[in-house]
Amino acid sequence: MALLQQCGIEISMSRPGNPYDNAFAESFMKTLKTEEVDGRRYASLEEASESIGAFIDGFYNSERLHSALDYRSPEEFETNFRSSQNSERGIFSNAHAREGVRLPPSLALPSPAPNNKRSPDY
Repeated sequence: MALLQQCGIEISMSRPGNPYDNAFAESFMKTLKTEEVDGRRYASLEEASESIGAFIDGFYNSERLHSALDYRSPEEFETNFRSSQNSERGIFSNAHAREGVRLPPSLALPSPAPNNKRSPDY
C-alpha cells in the first residue's frame, strides 16, 4: 500500500462495509474483456486503443442492451432520462425564462425534492 501511495496511485476499493461501490466498473471491465479483448492480439498500443474505443463508443454505449438500464443502451437511457426531466420541469428555469435564455438540458436545474421524504443513504 505504501508503494501505491508513493507512486500516486489511489486504490479503487469499496468503503468499509459496502461491497457494491465498484460493482459497475467491475461489470464493465468483465464485459470489455469477454466481448472485445479476450482472444485478440493487438499489433500495437495504438491499435488496442482504437479498437477498444470503437467498442465503447460504437457498441457498448450505443447498441448493447444493459440489464441495469431495463434492457436499453446507455444512449437510449440517457435520452429518455433527459427527455423525461425536461418534460417534468420544462427547458427553462424560472429565472432564465424571464430573461429569454435557454439552458441546455445538461445545465437545467433539478426540481427540489419534497421535504417530507428523505433520500436513502447508500
